[in-house]
Amino acid sequence: MAAADGARPVRAEDAFDVTAMDIWLRSQTELPEGLPEVRQFTSGASNLTYLLAYPDRELILRRPPSGTKAKSAHDMGREYRIQAGLKPVFRYVPEMVAHCNDAQVIGSEFYVMERVAGTIPGHRALGVDLTAAQTRQLGFTLIDTLAELHAVDPAAAGLSDLGRGAGYVGRQLTGWSDRYRKAKTWNVPSYNKVITWLVDNQPKDVKTCVIHNDFRLDNVVLAPDDPLRVVGVLDWELATLGDPLMDLGSALAYWVQADDNWAFRRFKLQPSDVPGMLTRDEIVQYYTKRSGLEPANWAFYEVFGLFRLAVIAQQIYYRYHHKQTRNPRFKNFWLPVNVLERRCRKIIRQA
Repeated sequence: MAAADGARPVRAEDAFDVTAMDIWLRSQTELPEGLPEVRQFTSGASNLTYLLAYPDRELILRRPPSGTKAKSAHDMGREYRIQAGLKPVFRYVPEMVAHCNDAQVIGSEFYVMERVAGTIPGHRALGVDLTAAQTRQLGFTLIDTLAELHAVDPAAAGLSDLGRGAGYVGRQLTGWSDRYRKAKTWNVPSYNKVITWLVDNQPKDVKTCVIHNDFRLDNVVLAPDDPLRVVGVLDWELATLGDPLMDLGSALAYWVQADDNWAFRRFKLQPSDVPGMLTRDEIVQYYTKRSGLEPANWAFYEVFGLFRLAVIAQQIYYRYHHKQTRNPRFKNFWLPVNVLERRCRKIIRQA
């Protein structure tokens, strides 16, 4: 696999028994002869993703990270079920192949899906040559894709029982606050003032629908013959039924702009600042006009998204801090937790 596709040799700590996996997978689907070439996509920070390159067929395997203790945080069966249900009603979901809940096969639960051919934007560049006008058009297409997901009927996807109904906003505040307190280390702030403000300013749910909860540029696939067309949406581990404005706020927490300060730009995870790309304000205006959902206080969703991102980063750092993973990429994840807290408090002061 070419390095340009983002796949690398499998890290020693993330290796698994390819022969055992292959034997099990052949019991579920027809495959070309021989073992696959296995490579790893190392850009993610949660569930592990591998390329299984068989002759004339490329598959993707997903499994929990090394050192995982809580299944609820990395439930492969749930992730598989969500995509299998969405596929008939949301055209951007990959085709599911098989789910294995027997941890003895490769050391953990896992699932396999078809690979979606196309370009996945990287952290620094889109990976395709676009003019500023085309990049702007792509920005609108991305938001159209998210709005299309939010318009899916959960019942039509067999996912009516995925969430817990009304009260999503309140449950999210309680849940993410508890996660942060449990993952806190000595080198990050308490976030008490941010949490208190969120609790005091929380709105009621505007709607209950399928939400992705990790919608980013590097989680979409652009068509190989038309880079302005989205053909895949990846990484569904956090998907649930919830409030679409919370989903949008969480997505924009990753959206670093060209005019953001150096501290925030330092931790950019996607090429959202390339010439022509929409700003956060433009995205909010376009999404709300397209969806008909108008937030009474957008600052709440913005602060919540940043706080949630801080918790995710801190949970990853906590694993590194306690030697549950040796991946050096996670060594300094405590730094953005501090930056995000300052950004939250600035928005709160201006609200």
